[in-house]
Amino acid sequence: MKSIISDLHLKFAEKTWKETFQLVRRCMDKPKDASRVPLLRSLERLQEVVNVSSMNTMRSRLEMIAKQQGMGFHITEATCYLTADMFYLEVVLLLCGGVEEVKVAPHGGFPVPSESFLRLLRLKQFTEFAMKLADLFTQYNIPGDNDQKLKLFASLQFLGKDLEQISLLPCVPIDSAQGDMINNGRVGCLIAGKADCPLAIQFYSTPTDGMKTSDLQEEMTDREMVVQAAMVTVDVSDVPHKLQTASVIQQPPQLDPQGYPVFLPLSEMPSEMLPACFHLKLQPAIPMMCSFVDKLRQITDVVIADVDLQWAALPKLLMSSSPSAKIHMETLDEQDAIFTAPLPGSVMHSYILPGAAWKVPAQRGAVVDSIPFTHPAHVPALLELLRHQCVINTLLRSCMTSQCTGTGSECDQHFEVRPESDTSFSVTFQGPHTDSLVVLLVNVSDSHQITCTLFGAEIGDPSMDENLSTIMKKSMSIPLALRTLYLKLEEITPAPLSASPEATTEAENDQSASTTTAATDTNGALTTFSQNAALPEDDFSLSGSACYANSDKSELLPEINTSPAVSPYPFAPGGVFSHWMTNNGHLSELI
Repeated sequence: MKSIISDLHLKFAEKTWKETFQLVRRCMDKPKDASRVPLLRSLERLQEVVNVSSMNTMRSRLEMIAKQQGMGFHITEATCYLTADMFYLEVVLLLCGGVEEVKVAPHGGFPVPSESFLRLLRLKQFTEFAMKLADLFTQYNIPGDNDQKLKLFASLQFLGKDLEQISLLPCVPIDSAQGDMINNGRVGCLIAGKADCPLAIQFYSTPTDGMKTSDLQEEMTDREMVVQAAMVTVDVSDVPHKLQTASVIQQPPQLDPQGYPVFLPLSEMPSEMLPACFHLKLQPAIPMMCSFVDKLRQITDVVIADVDLQWAALPKLLMSSSPSAKIHMETLDEQDAIFTAPLPGSVMHSYILPGAAWKVPAQRGAVVDSIPFTHPAHVPALLELLRHQCVINTLLRSCMTSQCTGTGSECDQHFEVRPESDTSFSVTFQGPHTDSLVVLLVNVSDSHQITCTLFGAEIGDPSMDENLSTIMKKSMSIPLALRTLYLKLEEITPAPLSASPEATTEAENDQSASTTTAATDTNGALTTFSQNAALPEDDFSLSGSACYANSDKSELLPEINTSPAVSPYPFAPGGVFSHWMTNNGHLSELI
């Protein structure tokens, strides 16, 4: 193959670009075989580097884009046609290589001018043009024979009209107009399908993980919005489904007690059994817990084939979709993952996600890129479930973002993140000026409710949990919330007094002679901890749903077994917290 390319290079070294293009194009017209692959790549590279300054070069560029999308390409004088079964693009060219007009014609419809396609071609943004054309091709790429294509296309259009009616129903404003519509609208922010734009839904937005300023409010304002979207399409299925052939929303639209529109059953409306179903094509795909995938199936009563899902621990799926996490992640024992998160004020956090805790079957997940459904009533419930998962993913990703390299020992504070249920997780760390462990339980009950509960810190401020919940919800960042919490704990926790060498020696002798620890709650119930946990001087008790430091030191402590020395890094394998969790289990069991 190298010799073929070399011979071509020598033969046409003295030829013009036009002659070279003609040669490669003639080769492309020959029967398909493996020898065309390098020629096609050569043509694409030539098209990318050559300046479009004539009608011929613009034709060549459009032809290449059409073939890349699997579309046909035809020319009549100064007009190019990029054709598919259900639509075509009409591009009118100028002699200088410019574009005079672009029209999109759906099947059976009249050509409609497209300002978006026209703008991209006039700016010579061919990559963006190709991406937009690919989305449109996906929308219209309906399988089956001509009769089936027309039926499915008509059904998809009725679905789009029903979703548009739902989007026009009033909703309670919460944030800014756009953010409210995306995160709280019944069908998100609906981009109604037009001739040049596929039917799409923006249903979740959150600030990016970038950290630039020292002030929390400025930090949140400075972060850009990232939008999760889904394209609404129709595709074949192995099992026939009853799909609408008319609107299924009662006229005039009415709302049920939950605020959702009242839909008419398909049995009472025009419908037809077709070997297809609607799809939400997620952009990008979303890592989802197995319990959430099961809920998707319960909503739609359509099975998502397991063969299409690759199951793995949720953090692993989140890491695979985060390039910065893959680059800056450190591993311990090839299971646990450590991430460093820089914060304003030259503060560095270290977060460890224990592999053993996240690899249990209940914490498995899969990357979902398409969700089948058969009725517009499914869409609001599906979007709310997707938002719920996106909130959990956003919080976990916030401690996986790393902007600098470094080992865990170089960080100012260390935190361990463990799952407690499919909607909650705990963050454990060592309190300031003490050896005590502090636990923050984060529960995401739905996409709009995040509650934080603090254990192990004697703050005496009942509003702390509420304040932490507010910060977590507004910032959607574990590091930012933990920074605020740690600063508060530093304010209220007195620094230890320095002791004389004689007192230090005496204290060490007393500590080595002691072999018992215990904690007693207000009801007299005894909780015993293994000395493997290397518990701090202050032992902990539980009162109701909150932990507090036990100030009563007069009770006798039961004898327990000693253990080998543990790692000085508290959350590493062999560290004090890993030993405690090995012997005592999850936070939910302790509570």
